[in-house]
Amino acid sequence: MCEAKITDYKLLEQLGSGTYAVVHRALKKTTKEILAVKVMAKSKLSHTALDNIVSEISLLKRLKHPHIVEMRDFLWDEENIYIVMEYCDAGNLSTYIKLQRTLDEGTCKRFLQQLALALRYMRQHDVSHLDLKPANLLLTMERGAHVLKVGDFGFAQRLKLNQENTAVKGSPLYMAPEILLHRSYGPAADLWSVGVILYECLFGAAPYSSTTLHELAGRIHRNDPIAIPTRPPITPDCRQLLTRLLQRDPARRITFDQFFDDAYLDLAHVPCDEHLEKAIALINQAIEREREQAYEAAYRAYCQGLQYFVPITRAEPDASKRQLLRQRVLTYLNRAETLKRHIATHAPDSTEPDERASGTGGPSAAAVPAATGTRCRPDAMAELARAFRPVADGLRIGRHADADASQNRLDEALQGYTTALGLLLPVLHSDTLTAAQKELLRARIMRWMEEAEHIKSIRSAQIMQEMESTEANHYGCCLQ
Repeated sequence: MCEAKITDYKLLEQLGSGTYAVVHRALKKTTKEILAVKVMAKSKLSHTALDNIVSEISLLKRLKHPHIVEMRDFLWDEENIYIVMEYCDAGNLSTYIKLQRTLDEGTCKRFLQQLALALRYMRQHDVSHLDLKPANLLLTMERGAHVLKVGDFGFAQRLKLNQENTAVKGSPLYMAPEILLHRSYGPAADLWSVGVILYECLFGAAPYSSTTLHELAGRIHRNDPIAIPTRPPITPDCRQLLTRLLQRDPARRITFDQFFDDAYLDLAHVPCDEHLEKAIALINQAIEREREQAYEAAYRAYCQGLQYFVPITRAEPDASKRQLLRQRVLTYLNRAETLKRHIATHAPDSTEPDERASGTGGPSAAAVPAATGTRCRPDAMAELARAFRPVADGLRIGRHADADASQNRLDEALQGYTTALGLLLPVLHSDTLTAAQKELLRARIMRWMEEAEHIKSIRSAQIMQEMESTEANHYGCCLQ
């Protein structure tokens, strides 16, 4: 790499500056490619700063990910050290927030997903950034949409999940309390920073915004509670994730595994070419199953396909392509709803004898199709319900959710399934059940989890169509 020279590049205007570095936009003379060059004067570098540079170069050589700024080269001469990086042409998240004042929740979620994908890759390599903030999250335009990339790894280091450090690193406003209070800290410090960034995106300012470092430190030391504003309104799932990220005690903060698996974040269905291919394959599967009159399998495949198609549609920057995707989503939504009605109409009473005996059965209804479950001996579930009050309550609420779903009261059904699962899961994870009882309860839980996921996909598609209709009506009124 050192065979290249800085004279191979033409340094253009300055993009920004830091404690010991200046960043320029640059032109590579041979290829005419626009890049960014970070210039660090050797005379201004302390031993600590030099260590940070070496660490940054070492990490960037290994980290290759679509949402991490790529290092193309590093050079040096008698006066300076240079890091040559890809150029992000849309500034950084800090500037973008100041321009927009606040970002709508949909935009925040897309940026958060991209940041989470980068963090998941970094955790796979035991890398902690330790200076996550909007100014270090660069933006570039791809196919008409903003794409976020993590940059400036000057404070980053390798930390395994059980490792700790004590050196103060990061920017105070985004720094985890355990770092600011000079306590030992681990990788979870990055999750606090993610929470602060999400908060600032949603509400326009960081939760502990202060005029001086002394004021900020005072608020941290006093353990001032973080109040999540009511305006602009955000969804309950977003509020819950934000609250779990902004836990001052690292032991109570959401873990990386929990963060990456969070239902609101939904990394499993984040818009990308790979997931578009999965969506198309699932819809083709649904069409084939419908031809074979395997209606329950067709319904499940339509719902699974919609889980991919809805976020892809929302993220599509091209208006004409987005309209085509919306039309496809509406078609698949209509087919799924038609199949659900057909299944509910032709299904027998799904209240099982053991549930009727225990009094936990709900109204006679067959809701959305169930996953293949384990049939149990008569009265097995009734015995379980009599032995555990949460099981009895959970089965009763879940059966009512089945009835709500069959009557297309999807919001009520989703709430019911969520409540039922909240009662049943702790019992499943307890040590009080026999192996047979666990298998029985697990089958019911898995069925209702699948029902809830199907409803979420249907409601996401419905909400998207409702929003489109509202926007179209508003536009039409403006034209009149």
